[in-house]
Amino acid sequence: MVTRASQLVVATLVIGTALFAGCAKRPATTAASAPAPTGTAATTSGTGGTAATAPTPPAAPPATAAPATPAPTARPQPKEFVAVADLKPIYFDFDKYDIRPADAKVLDANAQWLKSNDSQLVLIEGHCDERGTNEYNLALGERRAKSTMNYLVSQGVQASRITIISYGEERPSCTQKTEECWSKNRRSQFLVKPR
Repeated sequence: MVTRASQLVVATLVIGTALFAGCAKRPATTAASAPAPTGTAATTSGTGGTAATAPTPPAAPPATAAPATPAPTARPQPKEFVAVADLKPIYFDFDKYDIRPADAKVLDANAQWLKSNDSQLVLIEGHCDERGTNEYNLALGERRAKSTMNYLVSQGVQASRITIISYGEERPSCTQKTEECWSKNRRSQFLVKPR
């Protein structure tokens, strides 16, 4: 009995895994074009012919797609922002995005300025030195900008006022191939614009 029960459990797991793997493949291919209909299409196919279920899902995707479209257009353009002498850049160690203690003091001062100038939106640029691939540096620059943003938010700056962007290694402040120069390129920089 124990053997038969364990065989039944194994068979159930194998069949369940096969069905799950088969279902997962279908949504993955169609998920790129429309995530909401794919889940519903799989459900409709599984039910085998409920006509009332099929028309309801197509109505949901346009509602899902509509809110996603305005968000990118509302995002401010970097060319609209300008540098302000009161907002100082912060710097990072090689291959890191942690806020160093000395830079936390700089961010505290930046947060105070931003809170007393609440009519300004802020753009945080994440930068890297030239070492590493372009893709890696873009991701690292984004982590640096996010880390900087999170610190400012923890100091009371509204997250809705902050936009981040990563330039990776594309915009160095220094072009020499020395550690001193590279350390100037590993930074988060601040730009502002009126709301």
